[in-house]
Amino acid sequence: MPCQNEPMIETLRSVIRFRPVELDGTVRRLSRAANIEDLRRLAKRRLPAGVFDYIDGAAEDERTLADNTEAFARYSFVPRVLRDVSEVDTSTSLFGKPLPLPLVLSPTGFSRIADPQGELAVARAARRAGLPYTLSTMATRSIEEVRAVSEGDLWFQVYVWRDRGLVRDMLARAAAAGYSTIAITVDTAVLGRRERDVRRGFSLPPKIGLDTIIEGIRKPAWTAAFMRSEPIRFANMSGRGAEDGANTAVNLSEYINSQFDPSLSWADIDWFRAQWPGKVVIKGIQSVADARIAVDHGVDAIALSNHGGRQLDGAPAPIDLVAPVADAVGGRVAILCDGGVRRGSDIVKAVALGADACMIGRSYLYALGAGGERGVDQALRLLAEGMRRTMALSGVTSVKELDRDLLAPTPSR
Repeated sequence: MPCQNEPMIETLRSVIRFRPVELDGTVRRLSRAANIEDLRRLAKRRLPAGVFDYIDGAAEDERTLADNTEAFARYSFVPRVLRDVSEVDTSTSLFGKPLPLPLVLSPTGFSRIADPQGELAVARAARRAGLPYTLSTMATRSIEEVRAVSEGDLWFQVYVWRDRGLVRDMLARAAAAGYSTIAITVDTAVLGRRERDVRRGFSLPPKIGLDTIIEGIRKPAWTAAFMRSEPIRFANMSGRGAEDGANTAVNLSEYINSQFDPSLSWADIDWFRAQWPGKVVIKGIQSVADARIAVDHGVDAIALSNHGGRQLDGAPAPIDLVAPVADAVGGRVAILCDGGVRRGSDIVKAVALGADACMIGRSYLYALGAGGERGVDQALRLLAEGMRRTMALSGVTSVKELDRDLLAPTPSR
């Protein structure tokens, strides 16, 4: 006699599919991340509080940090419909080199505090995505170590130290290793007051105290990986002596303030031009006036950046500078929008306003903390997919079509 519930069972069988059991914890964790903010939340769960605050924090009241992201919401789309968007091309070029999307990975210091592979993981992920990766002066992997794992387009970020011999040496090493571009960071005459780090007493390598031990117990996966790895050091300054911070724990604020040259001026840009054979980017432009001066000094690109809100709290959001700077110097120099990018739609907005490309830093650091190298892969994939989807929904099929007609001010509520 047939079961009375048989039709219901057959119906359930036709619509229910059990997910396969995923044994890889990283894959399982990352599968729950639908966007960059999800990766941030995962990183916060996995990383010790002091480490996460170093990545996530900014200067003083952190108003600029918040505004960098929120400023993108001031621009809304004006989508066009009934256009053939079956083929959407997000590719562009920068310095004559093709890019699959207008994106460059910014320099971030001390990446190994997020994951033992640190800069190596990010460089490999950038190479797979076909995107330039910028190695920081304050990296925990050296110029040569990063080149050894990546055949991709590598840039080197330069702080202007008092010790110009050290700067000259690093530039020579980067040139010898085939780095194409330097990004001179110019918004660090002194270090901004990053109050989360002040409260934590953050140092590199981390100093061990009772709070560190408690955090280590609470974050066992990070602690185990950290303990198995070689000591964290300022890899590009190793061998300059015990006082240079390469091999010893240092108070970041005291150490960096002792190294930055507050006498940095536009004349120093000419010095860099004489030392470096490749492309030159000035990172940290925050006004139209300085953008014009930068062009007069013959740089190849300017990065509109407030250091992720980590320097001057109250600085302008980079996205708000794009249009006025593009009106002033567009076409004579490449314009990069560095700060607050969390979605592919943010990239679309920046390019529509006049940027040649965007830069990301925190977005991939969150991903690195959430899932290591595979996390960075996922972050870059999310941004690429988001850009392609936004263009399609806006009725745009190529980067060349992105212009200000696509945007309008978001109505106030």
